[in-house]
Amino acid sequence: MSEKRPQSGISRRTFVKGLLSAGAVAGVPWVFPGRAAGAVAPSERISIGMIGMGRQATYANLPPFLRSKDTQVVAVCDVDSWRMKGAEARVNKHYAKGKSSGTYKGCSTHRDFREVLARDDIDAVMISTPDHWHVPMAIAAVKAGKDVCCEKPLTLSIHEGRVLSDAVKRYGRVFRTDSEFRSHWYFHRVVELVRNGRIGKLHTIRAGVPAGDVGCAPQPIMPGPAELDYDMWLGPAPLAPYTRNRVHTPSSFRRPGWMRVRDYCDGMITNWGTHLIDIAQWGNGTDRTGPVEVQASGTYPTDGLWNVLLSFEAKYKYANGVTMHYTMDRPFVQFEGEGGWIRADYGGKIQSSPKSLLKETLGLADEIRFPLRSEKADFIDCIKTRGRTLEDAEVGHRTTSACHLAHISIMLGGQKLRWNPDAEQFIDNDPANRLTRRTALRPPWTL
Repeated sequence: MSEKRPQSGISRRTFVKGLLSAGAVAGVPWVFPGRAAGAVAPSERISIGMIGMGRQATYANLPPFLRSKDTQVVAVCDVDSWRMKGAEARVNKHYAKGKSSGTYKGCSTHRDFREVLARDDIDAVMISTPDHWHVPMAIAAVKAGKDVCCEKPLTLSIHEGRVLSDAVKRYGRVFRTDSEFRSHWYFHRVVELVRNGRIGKLHTIRAGVPAGDVGCAPQPIMPGPAELDYDMWLGPAPLAPYTRNRVHTPSSFRRPGWMRVRDYCDGMITNWGTHLIDIAQWGNGTDRTGPVEVQASGTYPTDGLWNVLLSFEAKYKYANGVTMHYTMDRPFVQFEGEGGWIRADYGGKIQSSPKSLLKETLGLADEIRFPLRSEKADFIDCIKTRGRTLEDAEVGHRTTSACHLAHISIMLGGQKLRWNPDAEQFIDNDPANRLTRRTALRPPWTL
């Protein structure tokens, strides 16, 4: 179904707001005709609110929205005022270059993300916060009528992923899990070859993530920096005293400590895992379901603040007979079939046996093809067409769930677990099912 283009003089935002007030949200795939080539009037641009202005937002997420002719960044939000003010200055400086006056002051700042979601003039949000905030913010955003692009990994539990995916569907929003790996030509190329049978019947997948998580000695309690609203940074996470290595280094974009604390992040098993396991499940055609069995082992630090896995290895089985091996090694995905194998390493190297696989061409009418475009372009295009992104909430949830399954097996001492991907429950294992839920959420952020 497509809607008529609004009459001249009515902005895109007013038109969309009218549809929302008329109750047109629920499940209706609106389509806006493509814009004419050339400049896009400010009233026709997609207005973006940036929530979380740390390292990932600054280096990877903000620049594409600033460069896009279809978007206008109108707000930045962070509980760290140093980061928030720096982002405001960057946005205003960028847009000032296009003004005859050479000045621009149109970017607002917010310490509380709820202020961003309450604004009628914001169409979509980019969530670039620590992982423990992803689901509460994303659910609040879709309820507020915003489209959402959210950093990976989406969740800290399987249950909250299901709640998020269902909410996105219920409120009819566009959602993009913000992993760029489907946009890397080499992963895209390998997946298309595998999905089109170029290695024969697939039987084994091997995937790896880099090492990098280390331990940290017990840390002293410190006064929080003046620029940080620490209680709001904690949000749904358990109360804990401030220490720098729990959060991030003030006035810096160095790799933060929170990525190694399980109250906020599960470490490499999900952090990089949601990149590589997504490619593995995409190539297997199981990115909207999951494995049926998992067994994993791993090593945690013995003490100290940082408590994510130092190493792990996992083995999965899928209903289609495919086995997947996942380990902390290097970032790669390898697919093995009855007619050969093909591997893509992060960085762009592809290898295969036979080597002739690399020269295969695709183009027959009945072959499976996927669009190759950046994750931000995918999100923006789908906001305009109301289409489904290449990695929507359901895919992001299923990818992260596969990582959680291995982690749950490790937490239960390496048990072999049977999983029902339709019911999203472990079979005959109550202790494992209890671990599918995140029970430490603080009010009012409970799901």
